[in-house]
Amino acid sequence: MEKNKYKLLRQGILMDLGGMATGLIPVVGPFLDIIWAPFAAKKMNDMYDGTSGKIASAIVFLEEIMLFDFIPTFTLMWLYTFVFAPKKTPKAQPIKIRVNE
Repeated sequence: MEKNKYKLLRQGILMDLGGMATGLIPVVGPFLDIIWAPFAAKKMNDMYDGTSGKIASAIVFLEEIMLFDFIPTFTLMWLYTFVFAPKKTPKAQPIKIRVNE
């Protein structure tokens, strides 16, 4: 799990840098955001499953489609998932035992 956790962090940082890099390209940069926004949203949904991944996917799409995208959304999602999110504890499940007589 630790390797996968830090692999997600590396991927997230690279995705954030890619999203921010489009803003540095004059004239063409805003048009690249039209292509980058759905790609980033799909990637976010692939990286983080469940409801939080879907919500983050919508947020990253809106953030990337805007003219000024400077929020490191992927890194913030990693921090939420692995640092700040409440830990889920599994419920105890009863074990059924059948005795054949």
